[in-house]
Amino acid sequence: MLNKIDLIEEQYRRLEEQLSDPEVTNDMPRFKKISKEYTGLRAVVEAGEEYRLVCSNIKNAKELLNEQDEEMRNLAKEELAELEPKVEPLEAQIRLLLIPKDPEDEKDVYFEIRSGTGGDEASLFAGDLYRMYSRYFDAQRWQVDVLDVSDGTAGGYSKLVLEVHGTDVYGKLKFESGAHRVQRVPETEAKGRVHTSAATVVVIPIYEQEEININKADLRVDTFRSSGAGGQHVNKTESGVRLTHLPTGIVSECTEGRSQIQNREIAMTRLYQRILDAQRAAFESEQTARRRSLVGTGDRSDKIRTYNFPQNRITDHRIDLTLYKLDRILNSGEIEEILDALQLAENTNRFQEEDN
Repeated sequence: MLNKIDLIEEQYRRLEEQLSDPEVTNDMPRFKKISKEYTGLRAVVEAGEEYRLVCSNIKNAKELLNEQDEEMRNLAKEELAELEPKVEPLEAQIRLLLIPKDPEDEKDVYFEIRSGTGGDEASLFAGDLYRMYSRYFDAQRWQVDVLDVSDGTAGGYSKLVLEVHGTDVYGKLKFESGAHRVQRVPETEAKGRVHTSAATVVVIPIYEQEEININKADLRVDTFRSSGAGGQHVNKTESGVRLTHLPTGIVSECTEGRSQIQNREIAMTRLYQRILDAQRAAFESEQTARRRSLVGTGDRSDKIRTYNFPQNRITDHRIDLTLYKLDRILNSGEIEEILDALQLAENTNRFQEEDN
């Protein structure tokens, strides 16, 4: 285990040096990538340092047990009684941290909230979820762009689509995909009865353009004469470019540019985007069964989490976690405890699978 930690610490130091290299700091995509990797290793490095310190102090305390001074021996015994119980939990923590991360975890995400069963109350609840997540995003210092908004008829939202950028965004939010059920007395309920409604959350990782490796041998390039405005230049030169990605059959073309070189660049950009779109579609298709079990139809009986207002209770049904601080979680976005528990459950399962 210590050998693995040594290797990770070496990589951590190398990345630290790179982050102060002007060549890296002036290349924002590269800087962003290295920063994410650096941040991702920090937890292992810090746990390793703590583990080494505890082991070193235990070794020193054991040596003091041989001292002739009784007071020193008693101090050593007290220190050992405090330090030795820390070893096993630290080792377990490090073993979990050493499990290889899902490569998707570092990705930014498309984050969608939709009202489900429950009419206006479901839209209001979707608004409550948006407030909760927004405050969590702010606490993480993530950048959020609103892509699409549909307001509810009585407030809240029927649909919200966001783009969220930051460190380990998908890794922290991937467990949020699913139906979220709320139980409370609506403002419009005259008799004070508790109603149940739902909203759904979907989290999809975003793929970067540089992640698409297009082999030139896999491309067929066709040129043709552009049509439309442009006079003699357009009519007499084959400035139009059509690119076909042979492995996928995806086609992209451009005729808007004034030169073949310009059209080729634009067509290549479009090809990248279409391949990305196809990858996202493939990812969603691959995850359909899992997402259906998580997200379902938005029906209130098909839930991953329940928000019970009368009891100030929030329950995540996947790990049987119940917290009685719903007000703080919704109003302040304090969802770390839930996300950490879900991550721990996943890591434990992966660790058990690797052991088997």
